[in-house]
Amino acid sequence: MTIKSATGQTEMTYSKSKGLVALVSAFMKQRRMGLNDFIQRLATSAYTCKHAEVQSILNLSPPQDAELMSTTPSPPPSPTQQINLGPSSNPSAKPNDFHFLKVIGKGSFGKVLLARHRQDDRFYAVKVLQKKAILKKKEEKHIMSERNVLLKNVKHPFLVGLHYSFQTADKLYFVLDYINGGELFYHLQRERCFLEPRARFYAAEIASALGYLHSLNIVYRDLKPENILLDSQGHVVLTDFGLCKENIEPNGTTSTFCGTPEYLAPEVLHKQPYDRTVDWWCLGAVLYEMLYGLPPFYSRNTAEMYDNILTKPLQLKPNISNAARHLLEGLLQKDRTKRLGCADDFMEIKNHMFFSPINWDELNAKKITPPFNPNVTGPNDLRHFDPEFTDEPVPNSIGCSPDSVLVTASITEAAEAFVGFSYAPSMDSYL
Repeated sequence: MTIKSATGQTEMTYSKSKGLVALVSAFMKQRRMGLNDFIQRLATSAYTCKHAEVQSILNLSPPQDAELMSTTPSPPPSPTQQINLGPSSNPSAKPNDFHFLKVIGKGSFGKVLLARHRQDDRFYAVKVLQKKAILKKKEEKHIMSERNVLLKNVKHPFLVGLHYSFQTADKLYFVLDYINGGELFYHLQRERCFLEPRARFYAAEIASALGYLHSLNIVYRDLKPENILLDSQGHVVLTDFGLCKENIEPNGTTSTFCGTPEYLAPEVLHKQPYDRTVDWWCLGAVLYEMLYGLPPFYSRNTAEMYDNILTKPLQLKPNISNAARHLLEGLLQKDRTKRLGCADDFMEIKNHMFFSPINWDELNAKKITPPFNPNVTGPNDLRHFDPEFTDEPVPNSIGCSPDSVLVTASITEAAEAFVGFSYAPSMDSYL
């Protein structure tokens, strides 16, 4: 397989080019950043800030959408700004209910840990978030949105399930399904690209999950290989719902500038109102990456990448089928009103000829054998997690509540901002 350089002029093979290794390495490091961190880097780069598109992004006008992400630190919200989702259904849950074994993921606001419940010996992935970090970047509404979306997702086969959530004075805890087949990003990193049948299988399960979210009037907005996990059998599991936007009707729009740089749709970059078709753009970008190894408009120069997304025609090399080509052209249509999925949402994706080999009923019932088996031996098999995470020691503070004497006024205010976060489903909510 060949790809072109960031300038689009020189063709080279993976096996012959050391430069490509550097390119992919830089790409992977950049991908680990959240959008907030990325914007902060943009803002401190004199060279990058000279580019017109970057200046436009950094000088966003006051948003109509109250959820616009901000890089400006702010004090914790006052009691009148509390987010109250009702009383806790699990007031007795606490950190020392768990034995925290390994760090298996990291993000802007905390870590994900493999944990074993001390009473039932079951394994969970526990997402632990620092309230101060969330409040500093005005992200409390996104965190509560993630919690809301998780409550709605427990019965879909390709969406991670929430068992319950609880909080201490300074941290939030999501107790989630433990999925140990590895991130799709991790497998792409190792294999560089996938054969078309394997890419089709993953794309179909992803599309099914997105279609389900859309049926609940939820737009996902942050589809990328890091947020797509494989379970122990090799099925897709979408995770991380922090950027989901709820209550978007079939013809509804939103205008929040959020997402991951490589996957931002043109209408998001243009700061135009956008709809659920933004998820189909992201599906096209992920499918392209699975087939070719890099996102469709990728450049190490972020300003150039944004310009590519906005103006550069989609370039497809001849080593894919006509059906795949037609699907990518439909999904990566820059005009959202002409994009595949605009008229009839998931049904247009489902009925595309690229997915003609897929029996959707069997797919959703997990009766189709996945093309790749992670071959994990059990919960302690961490072979598919990045050593960048698993080599990190588990912080002692994760498994204990802060001493009440040490709870400062700011932590108390932070606790008030997350009233109603704690949750435990009724027994009939489980799969």
